[in-house]
Parts: sequence; C-alpha cells; structure tokens
Amino acid sequence: MGHKKDAPLRSDAQRNRERILEVAVAELTLCADAPLSVIAKKAGVGQGTFYRNFPNREALVLEIYRHEMQQVADAACELLHTHEPERALREWMDHLARFAMTKAGLADAIRQATSAPGGPAKPEPTPVAAAALLLLRTNEEAGTIRPGVTEDDFLLAIAGLWQLDPHGDWQPRAARLLDFVMDGLRAGAPGRR
Repeated sequence: MGHKKDAPLRSDAQRNRERILEVAVAELTLCADAPLSVIAKKAGVGQGTFYRNFPNREALVLEIYRHEMQQVADAACELLHTHEPERALREWMDHLARFAMTKAGLADAIRQATSAPGGPAKPEPTPVAAAALLLLRTNEEAGTIRPGVTEDDFLLAIAGLWQLDPHGDWQPRAARLLDFVMDGLRAGAPGRR
C-alpha cells in the first residue's frame, strides 16, 4: 500500500523540477540575473521545493546548460534519420547557431555561474561533441567530407558563432560562417568529382 502512495509524489517532484527548469530558461534568457525567488514564484513552487531541487544559482544554471546541450545533441540523430548526411550536418550547424544566439542571455548566466570564485568548472559540452562526431563520421563514411576531421576541429572551426552579436543581424553572418566551414569540410572529400 505504502508503495503505491510514493509513486505520485515522485512524478509530482519530477513535474516541479521540469517546471522550474522551463521557467528558468525563459527568465534567464531574458535577464541573466533574474532572481531565483521570481523563478520559483512563476514556476508555482515554494522556496523550500525550489532549493531542494537547486540549492544555489550555479546548480540551476548548470542543470539548464546540460539540458539545453542535450537537446542540441539529440537533434543530430533526428536529422540523420530524416536527411542525407551532408544536409543533416549543415542543418545541425544552423541548430547550433540558433542555440548560441537565442540563449545569449543564458550564456551570460552560465558565464556568471561558472566564473564565480569557487564556482564549478565550466561544464564540457560533451553531448554536443558526441553529436558532432556522429555527424562527421556519418559524412566521412558517405564520402561527403574530407577524412580525419575530429569533433574538436569542428567545434573550433565554428567557435566564431559565439562571437556574433545576438541583438544584431546575426542570421546572415552565421549562415556565411557556416557555409564557409561546410566548404572547408567538403574540400578533399573522396565522394566529390
């Protein structure tokens, strides 16, 4: 009997956590230093519940970062299922650009949280690196890009995305940069005649 009573609590706790994250993404994207009390209030949870889930600002921001990165990473598999490898890679690069730009407020929050003295080290975007590797290998096997490009090479090549001004006219600039990177990846591809 007691066993059955625990289950709804767990799903409630899960829902609370998801709601907090959802509200936090929206609020922190608008304003990097949105107060945690405002986030808790908008998520409809008490301070106690909030701090049980996220004991401090760093914990919340890092969890959002992981969550958002995971979503970008997951998009790679979806694109490979629905597109040719080359198209999937290029569309995923657009996905990364949108992430970099629309989450600019979030990036500030992440920087603030991770550069705080004694704060946690900046988390590595490992799911994103893994997704990049998957796309690169699939394209290499298809002969659509030059062999031997590592995910580190790729992430360094597109790092310019994070230098664009999210409040400016970033779309055409991002597209130019990514087309340039894509051309570099295609150079020397064995499948090219």
